[in-house]
Amino acid sequence: MTAQRRNDVVKYRQEDGGENMRRRGTNEVAGVLLTGTAAVFAASAQAQPVAPVLETPAAVALDELAVEGLARGALRLEPQGGVTIGYLGKATRTATKTPTPLIDTPQSVTVITREQIRDQGFQSIGEATRYVPGVIQAQGEGNRDELIIRGQRSNADFFVNGIRDDVQYYRDLYNIQRIEVLKGPNAMIFGRGGGGGVINRVLKEADGVPVREIVAQGGQFANKRVALDVGDRVSDSVFFRMNGVFEDTATYRDFVDIRRYGVNPTMTFLLGPQTTLKLSYEYFHDDRTTDRGIPSQFGRPYRYRENRATYFGNPFLSPTYVNAHIATAQLDHVFENGVVMRSQSRIADYEKFYQNVFPGGAVNAAGTAVNISAYNSQTDRTNYFNQTDFTYQFLTGPVKHTLLAGFELGYQEGLSLRQDGFFATTGTQNLVVNPLSPVSRVGITFRNIASGANSRYDLGLAAAYVQDQIELNEHVQLIGGLRFDHFDFAATDRRTNITNARIDDLISPRAGVVVKPLPNLAFYTSYSVSYLPSSGDQFSALTPGLVIAQPEKFENTEVGVKYDVSPVLQLTGALFNLDRSNQRIADPNRPGFFLTSGQTNTQGAEIGVNGYVTDWWSVAGGYAFTDARITNNLSTTIVAGNFVGLVPLNAFTLWNKFDIDQRFSVGVGFINQSHTFATSDQTVRLPSYSRFDLGLFYNISENARAQVNIENLFDRNYIISAHNNNNILPGAPRTVRAQIVVRW
Repeated sequence: MTAQRRNDVVKYRQEDGGENMRRRGTNEVAGVLLTGTAAVFAASAQAQPVAPVLETPAAVALDELAVEGLARGALRLEPQGGVTIGYLGKATRTATKTPTPLIDTPQSVTVITREQIRDQGFQSIGEATRYVPGVIQAQGEGNRDELIIRGQRSNADFFVNGIRDDVQYYRDLYNIQRIEVLKGPNAMIFGRGGGGGVINRVLKEADGVPVREIVAQGGQFANKRVALDVGDRVSDSVFFRMNGVFEDTATYRDFVDIRRYGVNPTMTFLLGPQTTLKLSYEYFHDDRTTDRGIPSQFGRPYRYRENRATYFGNPFLSPTYVNAHIATAQLDHVFENGVVMRSQSRIADYEKFYQNVFPGGAVNAAGTAVNISAYNSQTDRTNYFNQTDFTYQFLTGPVKHTLLAGFELGYQEGLSLRQDGFFATTGTQNLVVNPLSPVSRVGITFRNIASGANSRYDLGLAAAYVQDQIELNEHVQLIGGLRFDHFDFAATDRRTNITNARIDDLISPRAGVVVKPLPNLAFYTSYSVSYLPSSGDQFSALTPGLVIAQPEKFENTEVGVKYDVSPVLQLTGALFNLDRSNQRIADPNRPGFFLTSGQTNTQGAEIGVNGYVTDWWSVAGGYAFTDARITNNLSTTIVAGNFVGLVPLNAFTLWNKFDIDQRFSVGVGFINQSHTFATSDQTVRLPSYSRFDLGLFYNISENARAQVNIENLFDRNYIISAHNNNNILPGAPRTVRAQIVVRW
């Protein structure tokens, strides 16, 4: 091992396994929350003086974990209770709302660290989660992030520092410290939705550590991008940080361009030894061409090897944009009795619009015609949220408790307006084009029709929750929690002025057991429930039929194992059964109403690996077997036994980084996915594929690094995703991007 690597790798003392950071004192836990630069959990469970703010990041202690420096490979203490080293997440507070080692968390959690995001060169949620077992990228109609987690498709289960970020848009990673993928229903922590899991982004924070970094990127398809990260101390009690990004690029798809920019200043104020205030504001703009991909023919993607770049529709009338203003205030305080309070308030205003002219049907058998359709959608929304948690640690005899109690208050209001397109040459909603020349320039008139949404809506949310993490001894831990949600949704049709409303009172339990025969080996089992109200993932119209429809229910049982092969390498495995019930089926006897007898079942196994195999070899990835099935007839074509759309039975991913010497490293990634069906009617089959990615990294100096990322190294033709049977997205060809990272 080189001298440099010796200084970089974490020194790990194992007097009692290094895994009982959550067993430490409440007030020292508070020190972590308050400073954002230290984590000290070494006191007893009784109230102790608040841990002081560290004046320098040079040496930090985390229970039995010790770190020297913040160089490459060193353990990092991050915002929101996170602890990472290289590609390995060691701890987070997101899964339990208390700082908890991942090995003690009875749930499958994958942390995508900042180091992994940087090395792979990805800039979006969909790209960054490609190497996470059990997560599949959906097309999202070419205007938004959309993922499938454990067979459940969602475009709303996105969070920022644990608070909902549910508008449909493409998010950027310029201001992200890490991404946390929490699998299985998470209603106890996150509330409604999240049937298969949630994605939580953790923002960079002003932590008082000097940072000055610029990342400049360029590559194929006229890619140009620059990101800035600057932070320092204004004084001993005031910290500042600024992140910004600008990107202007074309893509491998004809006519599809992207232009986005964002800025995110943050401030931290140490108001006293027991009180900290953190402020954040982000403005983000994303403007691009909506791309719905290619149609099908004969149950397969239409000539996808020849149409990898071909646009079907009218790209000149297919814009999408979002303007997001997100302001957050977080107040942390430690009371004299040892209770830790964390209160986050957020106001987020989103202006979202998309319009698309896209394939509306399959190519005919003769290969001479395909229908084109068009519509646009305006989905403005304003969110007001407050989450306030109280945490207290205490003993009942030899049993240790970490008690959490809190509440969430929220109000969301917005507009949902859909307008359908009528083509000038036909006067109808369909235009026939030649699939060999599918780009249209025909004029279109858009208007709101009876079947399209045109409503103002508002949602009032009030929730309360309680959770206890119980450590019976060093070998057995229990977790139990309960959340109550009051969900009051109303939508007013602007054409008729009729308001429909529905109130749901939902109770979501969570229970788990962790058994640790060894300090570095944990077996767990868990049970959780989540609900999705009848208004769905995204709010639009609330019809009389939806008013009487019961919420969908997600019920998950999971068993798993987590094994720290070494302090810097973790293997995980999980078996799960996820039942989704109360899915809506159109009532054949009452148009506009539904039967809630639809059900699906997902059974699966996941294996994950993250960390350092050796001091020169880092890995991230795993394998997922996901058997997601329709369990009763949802329609005449979606019948019991069918596979859920877009969910592969087998998926294997592995990213490797090899440090050749102190300056030069090589990354090699491999993705393999078995075939899927575009939808659950199984009429269009999407082929299996394998893909290799490559990364080359060179440390020019201590303050500069150059890297080149090559996606799809061998230029394979493949299908990456779909939205339905005739909106199918080909994968990118070989794509080269280069970047320079400079710190000063």
